[in-house]
Amino acid sequence: MCIAIITTEHPQYPFILLNNRDEYLHRPTHVATFWPEPHSHVLGGYDLHRPAHGTWLGVTRQGRIAVLTNYREEDETIVEGARSRGLIPNAWLKSDPSKHVSLEQFATKMVKEEGVKGVGGFSLLYGYVKDVVKGGKGLAIISNRTPDADGLIYVAQTPQQTHGLSNAAFGDRSWPKVVNGEIDAREAIRASVKENESQEQLIERLFTVLHKDTMPRQKENEAWDMYLNQLRHTIFVPAIGKDDLDDGNMPAHEIGDVVKHRAANPTAGCYGTEKQIVILVDKEGKMVYMERTLYDSDAKAVEKAHQDRQFEFQIEGW
Repeated sequence: MCIAIITTEHPQYPFILLNNRDEYLHRPTHVATFWPEPHSHVLGGYDLHRPAHGTWLGVTRQGRIAVLTNYREEDETIVEGARSRGLIPNAWLKSDPSKHVSLEQFATKMVKEEGVKGVGGFSLLYGYVKDVVKGGKGLAIISNRTPDADGLIYVAQTPQQTHGLSNAAFGDRSWPKVVNGEIDAREAIRASVKENESQEQLIERLFTVLHKDTMPRQKENEAWDMYLNQLRHTIFVPAIGKDDLDDGNMPAHEIGDVVKHRAANPTAGCYGTEKQIVILVDKEGKMVYMERTLYDSDAKAVEKAHQDRQFEFQIEGW
């Protein structure tokens, strides 16, 4: 039940992205880093569970960005396809950095020509940061749960916009976490500007938005699959579900108890917000990428002193 919030409402940082990665906590994931050759221009974390090593969020030194969210189907499941959804953002990020590919060309290539057969439902937010900061088409959203590649949705085209995307179609206002995330991000930016906060203070304020926990209490005898429907209500997902952790390692949470059983595999057991990311880009094209890892691949809470990885670089060709 990931969430991505993009906003153009800060006068100093006209591109801001907030992201929570919600996942089964035993699923192994590489921390954010510049990728090995021949894709050393790509920055982001990536999945270690499936051999495709797909990502859910990444950027490049040339200012490309891609954010993937799974699509929750009508039967309330998130389908894992035969092919990894992480291949979709990888395709955008790994493209030849010396060549410009339009948003429309990429959509046509992925949906019409190559197709997404065997890939579970997804929405992809992608594009060039420059097209947001300097004016242009903004970013595009494409989904394999829409009719074709011709109906691209464009966001962040002008200042004073804030948009959220989670595990439903873009624009679905029935998800409280999306509606509240947009409101909270907007209010956080306004408060930060009013207080004339530093970059570090702004980032911490945005992490506070990503850490807002409004998860309803699990009812007595409520089935696990039914309880998962409540994830649409909260921006931050506390560690919930089944796990083999000792009581002392399970983070305390006042809403609901945790039933502990051994996780059968990396996509089972305890579930929650595993990583949080804040990205800032200023008017001069300087990008700040901050990743906060809350749990390691053993589903153990990471010590606060070791949670953060920060990268700063000038976007090439700005």
